[in-house]
Amino acid sequence: MSVIALGLNHTTAPLDVRGRFAFPGEKLVPTLRAVSGRLKRATEVAIVSTCNRTELYVGSDSTDSASMAEQALGWLAESGGMAAQELQRHFYVLEDAGAARHTFRLASGLSSMVVGETQILGQLKQAVRSADTAGTLGSTLHQLFQRSFAVAKEVRSGTEIGMHTVSLAAAIVRLATQLFEDFGELKVLVLGAGDMAAPVLAHLAGRSPKLLAIGNRNLARGEALAAHFKAEAMGLTTAMSRLAEFDVVVSCTASPLPVIGLGAVERALKQRRRRPMLMVDLAVPRDIEPEVAALADAYVYTLDDLAQIVQAGSDKRHAAVGQAESIIESGVQDFVRWLGTRDTVPLIQALQTQAETWRAAELQRARKLLAKGEDIDAVLEALSRGITQKMLHGPMAGLQATDGGERAALTHALSRLFLQCPGRGERKVG
Repeated sequence: MSVIALGLNHTTAPLDVRGRFAFPGEKLVPTLRAVSGRLKRATEVAIVSTCNRTELYVGSDSTDSASMAEQALGWLAESGGMAAQELQRHFYVLEDAGAARHTFRLASGLSSMVVGETQILGQLKQAVRSADTAGTLGSTLHQLFQRSFAVAKEVRSGTEIGMHTVSLAAAIVRLATQLFEDFGELKVLVLGAGDMAAPVLAHLAGRSPKLLAIGNRNLARGEALAAHFKAEAMGLTTAMSRLAEFDVVVSCTASPLPVIGLGAVERALKQRRRRPMLMVDLAVPRDIEPEVAALADAYVYTLDDLAQIVQAGSDKRHAAVGQAESIIESGVQDFVRWLGTRDTVPLIQALQTQAETWRAAELQRARKLLAKGEDIDAVLEALSRGITQKMLHGPMAGLQATDGGERAALTHALSRLFLQCPGRGERKVG
């Protein structure tokens, strides 16, 4: 059994490319069923889709990882409307130990744009739930992800990986304080009420802006989130009509198309009499049309633009990252050993079945002899001799049927299995 992780992320693909391959949470289950049917020899499939990455995790009984990668690349390229040759430039493929190391680093926050962040754990768990619901989660991927969660927990408790993390929300506040004098006098609008919105709102609310508002298509969901942060809730259409009121706009909806167009921002800036607006687009695909960035008084930042800011303080995290890598490497070696045992499971099961067949046959023969009144000692002698002969028949026949190097290898294997000396593989008793 092999495990393969393949896809693209913020280090290999720009935002506009990543946006083509984002799968909203509600589409994961049907998408998993579709891709599972396309990948030959794939027995298990999971998808991790976030603003920074789209990755497929595949469990396969095939040793041809190149073929599996080619199939996955073709399917992903088709789903994103991009030529496979073009997507290849942004694509990576990792197998077995490499796949485990990648997954464990991801769960531990080492592969995130914000090193040490914890949001990815929830996204990985969502990927597991979706694969389970779709019927594409098997024991191998289950082990991979559960071990990644355990490693992440050890990294969190055993290192200071999250102590010096600069979050996306903190970066937004930093940008706002550079553009405006007093954050307490600002009016802030957050578009979207999904998983990304909550941590952003929590940080912004903690800085006590003059007004904090949430705009969302589903007003009830927006109101529920707003109640936690004493914010104003409104529908998305209302939010767009009031765009000119806000100094800071943070957008993180799950819309497949931009929700803030060039014309809307032009009108808002005109109403603001050219007072600047800070606009942060955390969505993938983009929520804000790229052309907005060309407007003189609109200061637009995307996820990729925030990368340099959130990496500030990386020197302080360097020692913690080294400690985390050691924990991860230990987890990788444990997983690889477990994965190796999976290949022997069919053989072990077959041996157990064969041994049980021999045992049952000899036991049945012994019972018949006892029923006929045969001597108990003689029956037990025959029972033990019958089992022993059945066990040795295969090895003895194998030795007689081979020669040369094959016989030498078989001789060595049988010696290790049947002729272990006390002190070399087993403890002497007595």
